[in-house]
Amino acid sequence: MTDRPEATRRFLASTAHLGVAVDPVVFPDGTKTSADAAAAVGCHLAQIAKSIVFMADDEPVVVLMSGDRRVDAAKLAGFVGAAAARRATLEEAREHTGYAAGGTPAFGHARPMRVVADLSLRRNELVWSAAGTPTTVYPIALADLIAVSAAEWADVAD
Repeated sequence: MTDRPEATRRFLASTAHLGVAVDPVVFPDGTKTSADAAAAVGCHLAQIAKSIVFMADDEPVVVLMSGDRRVDAAKLAGFVGAAAARRATLEEAREHTGYAAGGTPAFGHARPMRVVADLSLRRNELVWSAAGTPTTVYPIALADLIAVSAAEWADVAD
């Protein structure tokens, strides 16, 4: 495990108690975008489960979105009961999750956070998710991802 980036090791340590096997793969050329990740792992773009941090009013929310879709901030705000929602700044994403944007995992954050999963992910039994850095991803059964992240299903796609 020492060949993995520090943030990935931290992610694995913070999630070890969850009972889900997570085996991140390192892609030195990066998996920062969904297209990069899909090309690197050889899967469909829809199988990339992006973890995007939003601010709903003043509260952070992680949205799990299919790689081929975008988040509709107004739909997200409505679902979580906020007046407005916007994508978190890079600093806000790191502050609330403990990870850099582009590598934010779906769970294992610095503090408990609300997680919303878009219905578009239901097209897949297996998805690929970020493991703490823009160069590490791992495959996980969608059912396991939803369970360990405690995600709520919602239609928040644009």
